[in-house]
Order: sequence, then C-alpha cells, then structure tokens
Amino acid sequence: MADFFQMGGYAMFVWPSYGLVALGLWLNWYLPRKQHETELRQLRRRVKAEKK
Repeated sequence: MADFFQMGGYAMFVWPSYGLVALGLWLNWYLPRKQHETELRQLRRRVKAEKK
C-alpha cells in the first residue's frame, strides 16, 4: 500500500496534481452556483419591489 502512495517516486508531482484538479472541479461547481444564487436574490428583490 505504501508503494501506491509513493507513486513510484513521483508522489510529489502526482498528489498535488490530483489536488489541483479537485480544486478546479470544485471551483467550476461552486462559483457559477454562487453567481446564480446572487442573481436570483437580486431578481427576487426586484420583483418584490415592483409588487409594492
């Protein structure tokens, strides 16, 4: 099992690469979601203000 985590001596390159990919995937999910929620919040405020 230790051999797997050492990745044949390339662990210091492989594991950070996995981390960067995971971070990139998470950001591609999180940032658009946050932007969408912000736009929805603004739209709801606008609609609520128009109803008054």
